[in-house]
Amino acid sequence: MQSKNNDASLEALQDIRSIMDRSARFVSLSGMSGIWAGFVALIGASIAHIMLQEPHYRQIGKANEAGPQQFDAYTLHFVMLGLGVFVVALLGAFYFTFKKAKKHSHVLWNNASRQLLIQGFFPIMAGGVFCVTFIYYGCGLFVAPACLVFYGLALISGSRHTLSDIRYLGMLDVLLGCCAIFFPGFGLYFWAAGFGILHIFYGAMMWSKYDK
Repeated sequence: MQSKNNDASLEALQDIRSIMDRSARFVSLSGMSGIWAGFVALIGASIAHIMLQEPHYRQIGKANEAGPQQFDAYTLHFVMLGLGVFVVALLGAFYFTFKKAKKHSHVLWNNASRQLLIQGFFPIMAGGVFCVTFIYYGCGLFVAPACLVFYGLALISGSRHTLSDIRYLGMLDVLLGCCAIFFPGFGLYFWAAGFGILHIFYGAMMWSKYDK
């Protein structure tokens, strides 16, 4: 009889802990979101690589101090490609996260998810301002490092409100971004590694750990 009571008490404590954990952290983040984002990023990087084979686009990949007039139609094509990759990756991440939350009867919009968005928004916003400024002044070679660094900082900042594994992904992205600064001609490859390969690797790891 005592053993049954102990088991019931332990189960109740586990339930309480689970409820508190869900309220403090956004645990519905799906590993498939990372895998999806990684594949979308690699497709985007492949398209950008093909574009850079064209003479007009290749000029954008060279360091220069041409000034604001460097922001032309060809540069705009890369900006639109980057925004397209971001939107498609974001929509896929939302879909897989929504699917996981529905499967486990979790609340998708709660205090933890709000805090996650707030903590991640400001580094992303600051990174966006830096990237637009670099492009405007003809320093597009520093866009990839800036994307990686500020995105990594957003993950580190938001990791306290979701799965802790995200923090390590953010650290690796920051390190890649810092390395990419010293190899400006290879920014696209660093970008593909950070947003593509690392996302797929961490997404698969999180899927195996939390979703499987």
